[in-house]
Amino acid sequence: MSLEELAVVRQLLAGLVTEEARSLEDFRTSYDEAGKAFGLPEGVTVTPVSAGGVPGEWLAPAAGASKRVLLYLHGGGYALGSLDSHRHLAARTALALNGRVLLIDYRRSPEHPFPAAVDDALAAYRGLIETGIDPAMLAVAGDSAGGGLTVAVLLAARDAGLGLPAAAVCISPWANLENIGASYSAKVNVDPMVRHADLELWTAAYLGTSTPRRMPLASPVYADLKGLPPFLIQVGSSEVLLSDSHLLADRLKEAGVSVDLQVWPNMIHVWHWFAPVLSEGREAIEQMADFLDTKLE
Repeated sequence: MSLEELAVVRQLLAGLVTEEARSLEDFRTSYDEAGKAFGLPEGVTVTPVSAGGVPGEWLAPAAGASKRVLLYLHGGGYALGSLDSHRHLAARTALALNGRVLLIDYRRSPEHPFPAAVDDALAAYRGLIETGIDPAMLAVAGDSAGGGLTVAVLLAARDAGLGLPAAAVCISPWANLENIGASYSAKVNVDPMVRHADLELWTAAYLGTSTPRRMPLASPVYADLKGLPPFLIQVGSSEVLLSDSHLLADRLKEAGVSVDLQVWPNMIHVWHWFAPVLSEGREAIEQMADFLDTKLE
């Protein structure tokens, strides 16, 4: 990572993560506007779609894609994030995979608390299966809260008797809504993206006061993970959520699930999002595509 790239990333973050009091709508707007400002890479088509009744977009190489399909679940603490914030990331992933990426606009908290996000992700996944997409050509991925949601939707699909995808990718997953772990204190001064106080706010908005934090579909590190497909977990060494990735990888291994945990030196939370200005972001997306190349038929 060059000093120039790092300076650009920090400048972007200065506008997104501030100490001043801001409303939820302010956070949502600034996140979406920052994502849209990146623009789309050349050679990508965007097609609005209803996936199992959930609004979304297909992103695909304009020159034609393989039969591979990736369902992508955006991050944002279950309260932020949208098609606008993550369209650029999904588009780059579609190009790297040479396949179609379905980015969905699942319902967010606090307007729609748990399990709305899981229900929407499952509806979209079921919709893909019912339209005839072969699970052997299908993967699920997500970042941050979308990483935890990736595990949750696979659990929900498994328990509903649906065919499971060939692989899953979790980017900097928020998979333990107890918000505890060694990295929560060890990385507090090096991760400019995630603050413990914000995680507590998002947890309260998503779970309310009656849903236990260890609910398996909210904190999948406490779920029975048996029978899930192979996983790739990508996380930065400078992340507050580093502990979540280690714990999730350990729990997957204990359940007999194949998992490749990649800890990227010096990287911050969901550095992939900064791919337009950060070379490591582009490299991580390519490695994600390489992993999926080995799993999708």
